[in-house]
Amino acid sequence: MTKQVAVILAGCGVYDGSEIYETTLTLLRLDQLGIGYHCFAPDMDQHKVINHVTQETTQGETRNVLEESARLARGDISPLSDLDAENFDAVIVPGGFGVAQNLCDFALKGDSMQVLEPLKEILDAFREDAKPIGLICISPVMVPRLLGEGIAVTIGHDPGVAGAISAMGGLHRSCSVEEIVVDFENRVVTTPAYMLATRISEAATGVFKLVERIDEMMG
Repeated sequence: MTKQVAVILAGCGVYDGSEIYETTLTLLRLDQLGIGYHCFAPDMDQHKVINHVTQETTQGETRNVLEESARLARGDISPLSDLDAENFDAVIVPGGFGVAQNLCDFALKGDSMQVLEPLKEILDAFREDAKPIGLICISPVMVPRLLGEGIAVTIGHDPGVAGAISAMGGLHRSCSVEEIVVDFENRVVTTPAYMLATRISEAATGVFKLVERIDEMMG
């Protein structure tokens, strides 16, 4: 039976949703390795809508996270509430500022952040079953709140975000854009991607390594 990976999205676009290149690179490498996948996103309004030309907030506009994420998944997506860890062998969460605004409130509250409760319940289920969990770019900042303290992750070497991870009880490891950090005990794999990348090829190297390690850990 083909391995199956759940990919959790947070909208569409680097500034208010999932980072498009990181998501596409993740899906590409899964497909290249013959791994099945399905995308999920919470059915809720985005925290804010950003004009990606000006990078300014669009006043008076609301967008739905699931509907926006469907753009990335070519319509083949389900609500996060439908995600059952029993049906998948691993889970990956690409980055993008939508993660810090829609999946949690790190963008607003820093190390006082809280995560979306349904997301925590789902990732707890993956962890309890010892299924690998991959987090890309800013997504690892959620790990102390999602999975508990003492888990080694990376967001690259941004001192502010790394400090927030440490303040929440996480273990941050500095990492170059093309590398990954693996917490073997907790089966968590992270990579900086566009926390550091200046080109899509740089992001691709780290994202591909993350997917490949997830593949190995699925057995």
